[in-house]
Amino acid sequence: MVACLMACNNGKTTGETTVGDTLRMKYAEHLEIVRYTFQQSTSEGKQPSDNSYTVVKLSDPWNLGKTLHTYILVPADAELPADLPKGSVVRTPLRRSVVATSVHCGLISSMGREEAIRGVCDVRYINLPSVVEGVKNKRIADCGSGLQPTLEAIIDLQPDAIFLSPFQNSGGYGRVEELDIPIIETADYMETSALGRAEWMKFYGMLFGAEHEADSIFHAVESDYLSLKELALTSKERPSMVMDKQSGSVWYVPAGQSTVGKVIVDANIAYPWADDKQSGSLPLPFETILEKAGTADLWLFRYKAPNDMRRADLLQDNPGYAQFKAFKEGAVYGCNTDVSRFYEDTPFHPNLLLRDFIRIAHPDLNLGAPVYFIKLND
Repeated sequence: MVACLMACNNGKTTGETTVGDTLRMKYAEHLEIVRYTFQQSTSEGKQPSDNSYTVVKLSDPWNLGKTLHTYILVPADAELPADLPKGSVVRTPLRRSVVATSVHCGLISSMGREEAIRGVCDVRYINLPSVVEGVKNKRIADCGSGLQPTLEAIIDLQPDAIFLSPFQNSGGYGRVEELDIPIIETADYMETSALGRAEWMKFYGMLFGAEHEADSIFHAVESDYLSLKELALTSKERPSMVMDKQSGSVWYVPAGQSTVGKVIVDANIAYPWADDKQSGSLPLPFETILEKAGTADLWLFRYKAPNDMRRADLLQDNPGYAQFKAFKEGAVYGCNTDVSRFYEDTPFHPNLLLRDFIRIAHPDLNLGAPVYFIKLND
């Protein structure tokens, strides 16, 4: 879609046209990107000016039809255009960023812009050696918890932007919002497909001056993902699977329209919540999980521990796990995120997660051993 706007001055046109070119998203449902280029009329025709900008709108995944945030991306070396639309102005490329999640640290690193990570939150959850070492030698600031970042550390750093995850009914970001620093709301995890989430790397690539790198990565991810999905359908088996385990009083499972839920189905695996219409995670009581997925053939879960879990460790956590068919038959696989790069690798490279699921569910396809989920020993 191309939109044209004529600039006016006291009711008179100035000969300057703003041309908006929408970047078509193939999978992402909560992301809209429009590039605006100023063209100045001259005797030789229309010439583009340097005052171009990009408008990025994030739709609110929890409130249909509403906008979560609007960003105006303007090159740092360009003059700020007059009469910009309403939104948070972000000067690009970002040079000094605070990144609250290991997920986005992993993506930024894969795009070759790791030097722009100057502050991180929740260091204990990050498994990128260069980032961990950067925190140790003070090149990267430890900004505390992602839920309550350390304001003093952020103020001292004076970043170009802060990457934070939005949550439904969270009430905002507290005092961080008072710092007059653009907050990039990383709502990509609420997309309704794995490739939809991965496509957000196009937005993040624009922020870091890595648009070409992001496009190349996405095309490779898309091609591999679609090939693996087609391959999975050739298997003669279609086992069922339950995901994750109880945490506190509830058991969080990927919702039917979540990115992980979609990867499970694309791996030609029967998923008990495949018909669920929500994205994100579903908090359910143990009894509901047992009733709906107690006969699942496979059980995969993520955990964080200094040592790899064994099946006996699961029973110490909850003896009720012994009732699951997958537990009885030894078809239990765990991903220890304390040592695995699961969260750094798979959210924006869902082809890697899809490959792991296929390796476990369809050994007849001969894709080798899984990388992230390892079968638990007795």
